[in-house]
Parts: sequence; C-alpha cells; structure tokens
Amino acid sequence: MSSSNRTQASLPDEVLKDLGFRVYTASAIKEISFIIPKVDAVLLSVSPDQVETWRKRVLAERSLPVFWWCDTHTFPSNECRMDAGIDGLIGSTMSPLEIHCALLLGVNHYFQRTEWQQEREQLLSKLEERKWVDQAKRILCEIKGISEAEAYDFLRKQAMNERKRMVDVATSIVKVYQILRDQSQGGRKR
Repeated sequence: MSSSNRTQASLPDEVLKDLGFRVYTASAIKEISFIIPKVDAVLLSVSPDQVETWRKRVLAERSLPVFWWCDTHTFPSNECRMDAGIDGLIGSTMSPLEIHCALLLGVNHYFQRTEWQQEREQLLSKLEERKWVDQAKRILCEIKGISEAEAYDFLRKQAMNERKRMVDVATSIVKVYQILRDQSQGGRKR
C-alpha cells in the first residue's frame, strides 16, 4: 500500500500500519517511480484538486487500484463533487473492518474496470479490423466484378496462402488501391 501524502497528517500511514499493511510514502510526484514497483495499491492523501494529477502519474507508471484518503485535511468542505476515477474511498472515521471491506471492494472494482477496458479495446480493435475487411471486399467487388461473398472467400484464401491474418491482407489491398487511385488521379491533373 502506498500513501502519497502532501499534508502533515500521518494518520493514513498509522491506520494502515496498525492494520498490518506495509506503507511507503511519497511527498512529491517525482518520488512515485521509486515506490510503484513495491506496491499493490495506492492511497492518495491529497486534496480533491490534486487527486487527478497524482492518479495520472501513478497510472502512467503502473496500473494499480487507486484509493483516496478522505478526512478534514484532504477534504475540508462538506461537499463531495469529485469524479477522479478512483477505485475507493477510505476515511479517518472508518473502523478497521470498514477499511478492510473498502479495500476489498475497491480492488474488485479495479479488476472489473480493467477487464472492461480490455474488452472495450478488443472490441474496438475487432471493429477496426472489420472496417478494413469491408473496404477490401468493396474494392474487390468493384475491380473483379464479383459478389461480396466471393470477395470474402478471396480474402480468406489469400490470407491462408500468404499465412497472414485476413485483416492484414485486406489492409494491403486497401492501401495499394488508394495509392493507385491517388496516382491515377494525380496523373490526370498534370
């Protein structure tokens, strides 16, 4: 557990040590790189306007669950208007059991969030691949005068023959077509 602490209060450190956690502290953002390899989660003890800066710096180093320590030193007003992309809140008035539960829930939230992000990236990648394949099919239909199903079969067979992924063959076809089209259009204008 890491605590990034800009205030003089060492309460988060004491509470976490009392609960049996190893605590590493950083009082400046540049110190994060030295601590990150040693920790399993990060607890930020900073004001709300600093949370996003610290969170981004931490996540630039390594993907970890990020918690925020909320007390009168870090959050002096009674209004909570922060959407900082953190995985959980821990406060000075929480019992050890509540802190333990908040940490477990936050870590579960982190794993769920990272899983969703990976799924989203995979879906976006597949969608992008599909766009290349669809473009290549249209080009093949136009140039060869074949149906969409025949164009798909052509792409599939070409990928097998070249031992490449179908999207790679499709991308090559689209790029070559675009180069040839640009050259022919450029040649007409001269």
